[in-house]
Amino acid sequence: MKKHNGIMAVMVLLLLISMILVGCGNKSSVQVQTPAKQTITDMMGNKVEIPVDPKRLGDSWQAHNEVVAMLGAGDRIVATIHTPQSRPWLFKVVPAMNNAVQTFDANGVKIEELLKTKPDLVFVSQGDKSAKTITEAGIPVVEFKTFTNYDELKELYKFTASMLGEEAQKRAVSFNSYLDSKLKMLTDVTSKIPEEKKPKVLHIMALSPLTVDGNNTIINSWIEVAGGINAAKELSGNGLKVNTEQVLKWNPDVIIIGASVKDWNKVLTDPEWANISAIKSKKVYLNPDGAFAWDRYGAEEALQIQWAAKLLNPDKFPDIDIAKETKTFYKTYFNYDLTDDDVQRILTGLPPK
Repeated sequence: MKKHNGIMAVMVLLLLISMILVGCGNKSSVQVQTPAKQTITDMMGNKVEIPVDPKRLGDSWQAHNEVVAMLGAGDRIVATIHTPQSRPWLFKVVPAMNNAVQTFDANGVKIEELLKTKPDLVFVSQGDKSAKTITEAGIPVVEFKTFTNYDELKELYKFTASMLGEEAQKRAVSFNSYLDSKLKMLTDVTSKIPEEKKPKVLHIMALSPLTVDGNNTIINSWIEVAGGINAAKELSGNGLKVNTEQVLKWNPDVIIIGASVKDWNKVLTDPEWANISAIKSKKVYLNPDGAFAWDRYGAEEALQIQWAAKLLNPDKFPDIDIAKETKTFYKTYFNYDLTDDDVQRILTGLPPK
């Protein structure tokens, strides 16, 4: 009898152990279903807890939407600052963008609309005042520092990719390598041009009011890489308001105007501008504009430096075929085949048909 009771006791004990192990297994199963988190430090020094593999992204930085798309994650953007009207090429070459909701604009964030999109995290640029509102709503915010040179650009692209998975990281390496190769090709030549032979270039962001881009900007960086001197280099920053008298004093050899300026060619007939060297020689150009403006912080900065170098120093870069380069770039980084007409429209700042 005692032997029988002992056997029963052992069986009960084994049953209890089995139940405990099953319970632990069930608990483990529940934990696996909980999205994995990681704590990162963003580029402004903020510690943020984000999902390891975020599937739903909000992005309020205009240029950065294109960066995310270039990294192969354009289909993850559920909340954006863009519309098909504001960035037609982006929505054409990245069709998934048409599913994104415009929850950001010049006034900040439309928080109720953003919450409806259920983003895993939101990307914002340095100083974006909507970051506080978004964070208080319980959505992780990753803030980027605005870059002024190509080393900082590459670091930001690499950091973005680190949050988006292995494929994005491979694309960041590919893009940065491509950019490095083009920077070397250009600067190997332009660094040897005597300063007195470099054209003075004025980059205009808007005509009314008249705003230009100075030193400590990516605009200044691409002008110098291309073998020019920024006529507004004595000033620092983007979108600086100046007057015509200041432009006359600078007397630029070349004027490049942002593609968003629709009446750009009126400077050619403005009597106040008549004595400027660039006007006299008719060296006034509209900047190309694609998935994002080539001249301002997006992935097509890699094309901008080549276009600008060919424009400013055509005799030194006879082999640059910017149309061919644009086609290859779009195929490689957006998996999109541009037609010859598409390319010409991008190069002349026109939207798709």
